[in-house]
Amino acid sequence: MNTPTDYDALIIGAGPAGSTAAALLAEHGHRVLVLEREKFPRYHIGESLVPFTYQPLLRLGLIPKMKSSAFVRKYSVQFVSASGKASQPFYFFNRYNRETVAQTWQVLRSEFDQMLMDNAREKGAQVIEEITVKELLRENGRVVGARAQKKSGEIAEFRAPLTLDCTGKESFSTVRNGWRVKDPYLNKVAVWTYYQGAKRDPGLDEGTTTVAYVPEKGWFWYIPQHHDMVSVGVVAEGKYLSRDGVKSPAEIFQREIGQNLWIQEHLATGRQTGEYFLTSEFSYHSKHCASEGLLLVGDAFAFLDPVFSSGVLLALKSGVLAADAVHEAIVARDFSPARFTTYATALRTGIENMRKLVYAFYDPNFSFRKVTDKYPELAGELTDCLSGDLNKDYAKLWKAIEEFAPLPAELPVGMPLVTSKPELRVA
Repeated sequence: MNTPTDYDALIIGAGPAGSTAAALLAEHGHRVLVLEREKFPRYHIGESLVPFTYQPLLRLGLIPKMKSSAFVRKYSVQFVSASGKASQPFYFFNRYNRETVAQTWQVLRSEFDQMLMDNAREKGAQVIEEITVKELLRENGRVVGARAQKKSGEIAEFRAPLTLDCTGKESFSTVRNGWRVKDPYLNKVAVWTYYQGAKRDPGLDEGTTTVAYVPEKGWFWYIPQHHDMVSVGVVAEGKYLSRDGVKSPAEIFQREIGQNLWIQEHLATGRQTGEYFLTSEFSYHSKHCASEGLLLVGDAFAFLDPVFSSGVLLALKSGVLAADAVHEAIVARDFSPARFTTYATALRTGIENMRKLVYAFYDPNFSFRKVTDKYPELAGELTDCLSGDLNKDYAKLWKAIEEFAPLPAELPVGMPLVTSKPELRVA
């Protein structure tokens, strides 16, 4: 076994959250190590960016690379009724600057995540791929690093005053600590695949994200990508998708195509390619964001139903917030969990705002049009929240939406676990 190596911060997972935190901490000159189980590039779902990903990408210095990339430009989102009638696209540039926030992208995650990881390396972070963390190292109840196994089978230990869990939906430490809390209502199933040569709308609308409804508040996503590919999937309750005993992802998907005329027509010109994927898209939250020596970032902290494509935004945003908080802790040589209360509060505020919109979306009595018809002055607020400007005061919007659909109470989760044990303070 290798002798332990010390770092200022140890990061588990090189996805968007981990690579963002690593890049910004390394930029400050800190010694950062990222342990990634897989070999990049690797496949991942979650391919549509919302407008307010612009700010973290700008902070990372990646806007020029994004603008010169092959990723399809996304200027709008549209909704299609179950009958197949499409709304007018909601153009982001009607609210935001066309050269900045209003232009976002439909990404191939293998390429996008590689870009983020390469950026972390370029800024000075060390990244080891194909290494699997087996357990967290603890001393007197405090996390002091991790023990991991390399592809060769060799075991190595890595130590740092703070370990950042950026393991995505696997939620390595959340699950092991018994902190995972399922959302009481959001428990959907997603089935998806890819089509080549499927229909695209012309001009500015080529990169539009389409949300197309199917019965019982289910919905399709339709995301145009480069290489003439389209990512398309259906999300609904498991009992609806598996009705009549249908279990095969391919059979489920092909049957649901017939539930929306717009989807049927757009896929008719294309050819299905690759495999069919199925996953439970249940939403969950962590009871705590931190404990002694440990901080949760991205999906390891919380995962929301993907209807409004908030996953990558929350990963990038939490990576930035985590990096700033960890940098301050390193400078102060104070790594107590209580330091991350502000980090947790900012994240939970954003998550709860998006969570309210997701709950409303699935209520059969709710539609965006009903709200904006009655309260046209709130259309901008609604656009802001959907676009990812999550840390605003939306009290007026929630009051209006509650006339059409009940909204959930905020979950009492996410704050650091503060114990009576002495915290690590380094002179």
